[in-house]
Amino acid sequence: MVKNTAFVFIKPHANTEKARAVVKEEFTKRSINVVKEGLIDGTEIESKMLIDNHYYAIASKATILKPDALNVPKPMFKEKFGLEWDDALSQKLVFNAKDACTELGVDSEGLNGIWAKAKKAGNLVKFGGGFYCGLLDESLGASKKIYVMNGFFMSMRSNFVAPGASIYYFVVEWEKDTCAWEDFRGKVLGPTDPVTAPADSLRGMFMANWEAYGLAYAPNVGDNAVHASASPFESLAERMNWLGMAADSDDFGKLVLSVLDAPTLDEWSKDPAVTYGVLPIKKSVFDSVEDCDSDYCLALLGMMYAQLATKSKSAIEKQQKSLEEAMAGLKM
Repeated sequence: MVKNTAFVFIKPHANTEKARAVVKEEFTKRSINVVKEGLIDGTEIESKMLIDNHYYAIASKATILKPDALNVPKPMFKEKFGLEWDDALSQKLVFNAKDACTELGVDSEGLNGIWAKAKKAGNLVKFGGGFYCGLLDESLGASKKIYVMNGFFMSMRSNFVAPGASIYYFVVEWEKDTCAWEDFRGKVLGPTDPVTAPADSLRGMFMANWEAYGLAYAPNVGDNAVHASASPFESLAERMNWLGMAADSDDFGKLVLSVLDAPTLDEWSKDPAVTYGVLPIKKSVFDSVEDCDSDYCLALLGMMYAQLATKSKSAIEKQQKSLEEAMAGLKM
C-alpha cells in the first residue's frame, strides 16, 4: 500500500534557520523521510492566494467570495440584526473582510481591533463553522456602519503575506506500521495548544525552547510554530495548493482518482460538508478522514463518493475495478 505522506510547514513567526534544522532533525530521528523541502515567501503566498485556499472554508467568506455569493441563513441574520439580508445587500451594507478594510480605511490589524470590540459587544452572529457576520459601527471605532463577513481572517492572513514573511515546508513520508497518522499528529507534531503538547513533540519543543530557536515570542494556539496535514487526503489537497502538484503525479493522488472523479477531488479539496452513511450524517470531508492512515482514508473516500445520490450500482462496480487496477499497478 502507498505510504503516508504529509505536508508540513513552519509558520512565519517561527521560520528561522534553527527551527528548520530542529524540525528536519526530528523527522530523521523518528524515521520519517523528508522527500521535498523549500521556502515560499509572502509575495508568492499573496499573489497565488495560497493561504486563502489553505483556509478555504474561512477565507471564502472573508476574501474570495462576495457576500451576495454566500449561502447566508437569512432568518438568522434578521433575528440578530433586525434587517432583512436582501435589504442589507441592496443597500450595499455588507462586505467581506478584505473589502471591509478598504471601505473603512483600515489595515488588517485595524479591522481585527474593531472586530474584537464587536465580539465583546455581542454584535456577531455565527452561521456555522468558521462562518460569522459582525455589525461594525461608529461606537466600536468604525468610520461607518457596515456588516462584515469573517472579519477576524485578515489579521490571520497578514501573518503570511506581510513583507518579509515566509513559510518553510517539508513533504514527508513514512510507513503506517511505524507510525499511525494519529500518532504523527499527536506525538510527533503535538496538539494545537503548545502548552499541552508533549515535551518531545515538535510543538512541545518549540514551546520550551522558543528563544533558543530564534522566535520573537512564545508560541500560542494560533502561532503554534508548525502546521501538519490532518490526513493523507488533506495532505494531497495541501500539496496541490501550495506546490501546484497535479493529483495524477502522486501515488496517493492516483488512488484517489481511481475512487472519485477529478471534479469531485477539486470540490472536496476545499473541505465542503458531505452527506453519507446508512443513517445519513453530514460532516466536512477533512473531518471525516481526520487521523486516518492512507489505506483507511482511501476506503472512506470511496464509500462517501459511492453513496452520492447520483451514483449508480454500475458506477460503483466500475469504481471498485478501477481501484483494484490502480493498487495492482503500485505493487508491480
